[in-house]
Amino acid sequence: MHQPAQRDRSDQQRAKRLSRVLVCAAAVPVMLIAAGCSSDSGSGSADGAGKETAGPGATTSADATAAPTVQAAAYKKLPEPCAVLSKKTLTDLVPKGAKSGKEGTSSDTATRGSCSWTSLDNKGVKGSQFRWLNVSLLRFDSSQTQGEGNKLAASYYAKQVQAAQAVTGAKNTKSVQVAGAGDEATAVRYDLKKKEGAFKQQTVVARVENVVVTIDYNGAGLAGDKAPSADTLTKAAEKAVKEAVAAVTSANGAGTGAGSGSSSGGASSTPSKSPSKSPAKSASPSASKSAAKSDAKAPAATASSSASSAAAKS
Repeated sequence: MHQPAQRDRSDQQRAKRLSRVLVCAAAVPVMLIAAGCSSDSGSGSADGAGKETAGPGATTSADATAAPTVQAAAYKKLPEPCAVLSKKTLTDLVPKGAKSGKEGTSSDTATRGSCSWTSLDNKGVKGSQFRWLNVSLLRFDSSQTQGEGNKLAASYYAKQVQAAQAVTGAKNTKSVQVAGAGDEATAVRYDLKKKEGAFKQQTVVARVENVVVTIDYNGAGLAGDKAPSADTLTKAAEKAVKEAVAAVTSANGAGTGAGSGSSSGGASSTPSKSPSKSPAKSASPSASKSAAKSDAKAPAATASSSASSAAAKS
């Protein structure tokens, strides 16, 4: 009699326990789901916070790395290359060719230009005196990619001087600094023997602000005439470069006080001077490379070779 009652009681207890287990089991997924939702929302807010923080931070970093402003070039134009020298100076340097100025071709006269003169004084059986003169102007602009115009001009100036000092076949090469011709100037002279005769070559390179002026001047006594004095030719070339520099500064509204200011670009070892003007070889940072290449061909070697060919024609 007691066994059935006990069995019923045991069954009831077992059922109660099973019911609790099922309730607990059902509660576990709910907790996990709740925890999962809580975790997702937490990461989402964290991501959002991170994004909000990254935005301003990125902007600050970009501002900090922005490229600095490049100082504008001092001179904006060039003078007419065939008009940079006075009639008197041309008569002294090329007595029989003062009116023979021939302007070189240029795709941008605001940044590059040149002019050359040829003189042949034929004395018949006594021989003849030959002179050849070339003026080259090259202006460099400032740009974000290339840098300051003054520094570009200073670099080109140094290369021009080095090129004049390293001409193949040159003898008795001598270099001297020239005062009063822009921010820095160097005269290079040497002897160069050609089949037509012995030529005396002078190359004077000057920089004023962001413009480089190159004077090539050579002379020779042909057909038995006496060779000209190198000292006389050098002084004449130095006079010409000073006039050309003054023309550059005057063209930019700075009067004729060439070589008496402070360099706005701060690129050269010599203090910078007054403003400049006129059309010459192109050297804007964007155009500076191509300009430098084209103008670099004009100086020393060209001068002597042109002189030779002119002499040969005579």
